[in-house]
Amino acid sequence: MKLSVVIPAHNEEKLIGDCLNSILKEIDGKNYDIEIIVVDNASTDKTREILNSFPQIRIIEEPKKGLVLARRAGYLASCGDLIANIDADNLVTEKWFQKVFNEFSKNNKLVGLSGPIIYYDLSKSVNLIVRTYYYLGFIIYLINRHLLKIGSLLQGGNFVIKKTALDAIGGFNLKYDFWGEDADLARRLIAAGDVKFTFNLPIHSSGRRLKKDGVIKTGWLYMINYLSTIFFKKPYETIARDFKDNLNKIK
Repeated sequence: MKLSVVIPAHNEEKLIGDCLNSILKEIDGKNYDIEIIVVDNASTDKTREILNSFPQIRIIEEPKKGLVLARRAGYLASCGDLIANIDADNLVTEKWFQKVFNEFSKNNKLVGLSGPIIYYDLSKSVNLIVRTYYYLGFIIYLINRHLLKIGSLLQGGNFVIKKTALDAIGGFNLKYDFWGEDADLARRLIAAGDVKFTFNLPIHSSGRRLKKDGVIKTGWLYMINYLSTIFFKKPYETIARDFKDNLNKIK
């Protein structure tokens, strides 16, 4: 089973190197069949220069800025049976790939797998609040998936999809730019098979978005866009955001 790791990168010169190193460290010495694809999404900083220093990766370009456009470009270029969608500010956790392969190997009907995000640069108290949001989201996920049968749960930046299933549902939905893209995929994927969210597949990420907007506002935006996507099949908010300036403040 081959896995393609797809990483969109727009002006990520400060974090993309750490992301790639975390992946390479985790797969080093392992007998995994993995390709790493980084989508240079209209970067104007030194992102491309940094990417060129990693001979282990494939670089493709998506000149039009947009998260979903970049994910789509990586998906179309991928050769794997599975596509792992990871963000440029993420750090994979120990045995992340092993857990992914194990989950898909033991369940042939599994088409989507996801887990939570842990913010490595935020306090324990903030991460506790975030975990509370996940518990709430998990309850809604159980209701929507098993009772109402209208959706499931994927966490953007930490989800893996079987490529044949993504092909079957028509790929990424370009109606979405940022908010709700993961909920839309989860909603459509249930027609192709099982979609599973597990707390056993965490990934580390920068908390720059939470630093900018705060936990409450960000949680509200995620929740309302999730519900809008599940019940109305469209995002509540369509404006994506660029966090480069805020990242400079954090660093």
